[in-house]
Amino acid sequence: MPHINLLPWRDELRKRREKEFIITGVIAALMMGGVVLGVHLYYESRIAYQNQRNTFIETEISTLDKKIKEIDNLKKERDSLIARTKVIQDLQAGRPEIVHVFDELVTTLPDGVYYTKVAQKGRALNLHGVAQSNARVSSLMRSLNTSTWFENPSLVEITADLHKATSVRLSKFNLNVSQAKKKKQDEGQEGSGG
Repeated sequence: MPHINLLPWRDELRKRREKEFIITGVIAALMMGGVVLGVHLYYESRIAYQNQRNTFIETEISTLDKKIKEIDNLKKERDSLIARTKVIQDLQAGRPEIVHVFDELVTTLPDGVYYTKVAQKGRALNLHGVAQSNARVSSLMRSLNTSTWFENPSLVEITADLHKATSVRLSKFNLNVSQAKKKKQDEGQEGSGG
C-alpha cells in the first residue's frame, strides 16, 4: 500500500525555514556585532595609542621648551659676560692711553692758559679754561691740532671777562677735541721715537 503523508509538511517546512532564517539572522547579527565590536575596539586602541603618543610628544615639547629657555638665558648671560669682558679689555687697553692724554694736555698747554674743567665722554674731551687772551686760545687749538693724541679741536664758546681782583681782562673758553685714532698716535710715536 502506498504511503501517504497526511501531515502538514508544508507548514513544517515553512516553520523550519523560518527557524533557519531566524537562526541565520541571529548568527549574522552576532557576527556583525562582533565585527563592529572588533572594529570599535581596534580604533579605540589606535586612538588610545595616538593619545599616548601625543601626551609623550607634548611632554617632550614642554621639556624642550624649558631647555630652549635655559639656552636663551645662557646665551644672554654669555653675551653679558662677553660685553663685560670687552669693557674690561678696553679699560685695560686704555689705561696707558689716559696717561698719555693728560700728559699731552699739559704739553700742548701754552703759557697764560689753564684748564678749569676737563670732561671726557667716549673719545671726546670737553675743555673749559681761562686764557690771558684770545690769541692764547688760538695757540692752544693749534697745539691740540698738531698733537698726535688729539684731532679736530673746535671752539664752542669764548667770552671776555674782567678779573675783579686784578682788573685784568681774561678770556674764558669752552672747546671740544677728539682723541686721535690709533694710527695717528702710532705715527706720532714712531716719529718721536726715531
